[in-house]
Amino acid sequence: MTLPLPPRCASRARTAQASQSRCAGAFRFFAALGVLLAFVLSASGEHTRRWRQSSYDEFVKGTAHGIAVRSDGHLELAPKFTLLADADASYLWSLRTGPDGVLYAAGGSPARVFRFATSASGKPTVVFDSADLAAQAIAFDARGTLYVATSPDGKVYRVSATGEKSVFFDPKTKYIWDLVFGADGTLYVATGDKGQIFAVTPDGHGALFYSSEEAHVRVLTVDGKGSLIAGTEPSGRILRITKRNDRADERNRKQQDVVTARGSAEGFVLYESAKREITSLATAPDGTIYAGAIGEKQHAVAPAATTLISTPQGTTTFTSGATISSGNAQAIFTPFPPALTSSIYRISPDGAPEELWSSRDEIVYSLGLASDGRLLAGTGNNGALLAIDRRGVYAQLAKSGSAQITGMARNSQGKIFLCTANPGKVFSVGPEYEPEGTYESRSFDAQLFSQWGRLEWWSPSPVGETTTSAARNGKPGSADPRLEFFVRSGNTEEPNTEWSRWFGPYIQSGAAIEAPAARYVQWKAVVHGARPGDGLEWASVAYLPRNVAPVIDGIALQDPGVRAQATFVISPGQTQSVTLRQPPADNSNGVVITQSGATPKFEQPPQAFQQKGYATVLWNAHDPNEDELRYAVYIRGENERAWKPLKDKLDQKFYSWDTTGMPDGAYYLKIVASDSPANPPGVALTADRESERFEIDNTPPVIEKLEAVATSSHAGNASALATVTVKFIARDAATSVERAQYSVDSGDWILCAPTGRISDAPEEYYEFSVTDLRPGEHTIAVRAYDRFENVGSAKTIVTIPPAKP
Repeated sequence: MTLPLPPRCASRARTAQASQSRCAGAFRFFAALGVLLAFVLSASGEHTRRWRQSSYDEFVKGTAHGIAVRSDGHLELAPKFTLLADADASYLWSLRTGPDGVLYAAGGSPARVFRFATSASGKPTVVFDSADLAAQAIAFDARGTLYVATSPDGKVYRVSATGEKSVFFDPKTKYIWDLVFGADGTLYVATGDKGQIFAVTPDGHGALFYSSEEAHVRVLTVDGKGSLIAGTEPSGRILRITKRNDRADERNRKQQDVVTARGSAEGFVLYESAKREITSLATAPDGTIYAGAIGEKQHAVAPAATTLISTPQGTTTFTSGATISSGNAQAIFTPFPPALTSSIYRISPDGAPEELWSSRDEIVYSLGLASDGRLLAGTGNNGALLAIDRRGVYAQLAKSGSAQITGMARNSQGKIFLCTANPGKVFSVGPEYEPEGTYESRSFDAQLFSQWGRLEWWSPSPVGETTTSAARNGKPGSADPRLEFFVRSGNTEEPNTEWSRWFGPYIQSGAAIEAPAARYVQWKAVVHGARPGDGLEWASVAYLPRNVAPVIDGIALQDPGVRAQATFVISPGQTQSVTLRQPPADNSNGVVITQSGATPKFEQPPQAFQQKGYATVLWNAHDPNEDELRYAVYIRGENERAWKPLKDKLDQKFYSWDTTGMPDGAYYLKIVASDSPANPPGVALTADRESERFEIDNTPPVIEKLEAVATSSHAGNASALATVTVKFIARDAATSVERAQYSVDSGDWILCAPTGRISDAPEEYYEFSVTDLRPGEHTIAVRAYDRFENVGSAKTIVTIPPAKP
């Protein structure tokens, strides 16, 4: 088995092949011979399949520890991801580092702020608590004083170095969503449900700074120029808010009511997103603004669910418009919407917006910037941390084990900290990389008991790496392999202790797998080296399923006189089309996969028409190995023992044949399915199934003892009318007589019933009267049909004498 060529080598190979094709004479002969040999080899190995993983959707189903799963289908070493502390809280919402580098996180319920030790072994201490439902946001001023905002119906508290708390500012609004300090020491307070921002001076004097058109100002940040950036709900707007200039203030002093209503600042919408709510903001040193947004906009006014609340009854959410109190009073809760969509937008320094990332599965709760410049996104409801580069390529760096990553902070050394909800924990990320990463693939179901072949993979060299790709992939000469593989197998869907042990390590691509034959297989890759970019592009496992006989699901015999064919072609003798009776099917969509990875084969359903003398049979079959099948049809008469071939080498699942040359009688069919097109002769298997009893009848009924006798007349004149009694017997040698008709003097055919009223026997007796016949000669014709539409006829002449004077 050869290792697939990298793109550059493959290009050279194609060039060489094109050059060779221009050669003549013997070269053409050997090339043709090589093609024939390749065909023979591929035909003998058609059963071999490969389970290949190379996409994000496949890789993300596995389990990664220290491995980042990239959206372009690569696995690579991830930044170090460490649990610092469990806060013993249902959720944490806001995370900040103090001027001394100590980490603080706010959450609830009830409202609490935790201080975390510098080491992972230290336990967090509570530095603030209150009877409020949640500590929604925290911030530090330049002197290191802690400020805490609570919600709902909350206030802004100032916490001294000794832990004493006091109310610093009361906006008298329903919600306080975020806090941020300006360069001049002003504290900005984002609120709802009136969509206002308050500016609070260091002495605690607060005033309305800006009143938006939105119900909620959900998040705040400050850009590099000192301007306030705000995200809103329910229109999903990103605003730049600046103080009014002196000239504008002079005009507004003449309209003091306007100043009071709108505040002392003016806002400009940088972008109105397609989402309902801006949940997070981050600004880059070059002035780029990133915004996370969730939820679809609705025409009807409805609050967006944003905040998760843990209660004794379970975790729920409260919405912007919900009424919630912190005590034991009633609260209005709204379940978390099950189908929130999410996007991340990038606004360039010149103001141009673009959607950088979107998802229907992940919900963005927090944003930050890594030391390498990539955007970090904390998501839910799988608690994943994503890194997104400027091209929009993203990588899942780690999973927190909590439902949501809700807050993010960065210290002066470039280390990133995360806080989570459900449950509330704190983690650190990077900037150093994991010294070793492990990735376990999902369990692969081969569907059948299978023998495992070779394991292949491709691992590109990281940026700046001088080691050859051969050494990096475990080729000879690699003293210190960067990548090791292990494989195990089992016969349960989920790997457990009753699977085989891990076999390996395999350090060379193309190594033969030692795991025992089974139905399921799993591989594990261990990446060494602590080098960014170390990882894997794709991995492939070859396997050979044990050949299993085909299965014939069912046989459906059609009514007599029906002919089926693959295409819509009308032949002589055909009449109107008919609907075929379908047999039971394992695969009824008309698409058959003949081999794993092969092009699907579409089976055209047959068309059917009435054509006397034809018989048709349909069947359905499938192969557990997804092998291509061939069919043979056999027939035997009732009371016969040997099967006679009727048709073989069929690749369609129906057959019609002309029965007019066959003796009348009862018969049986046998359908034989073979997987020989996909297997060598010694391995190919067959399956057969017999049909129900059916009959062939091409002989028409016989009319016997036909007679017509005038039994009465209406005397009076030469045109007197008479009644004639007609009698006959209809007899069929093979099947029953279905119906009979008569005609007088070549007139219309009229249905007549047998004496027993029900026509269901091989011999039926008929007697009926024909009235109102005039004197003279009359021809009485009769005909009878059997179940196969064979018709027999006869006629007789009756003379009605003229009436006597």
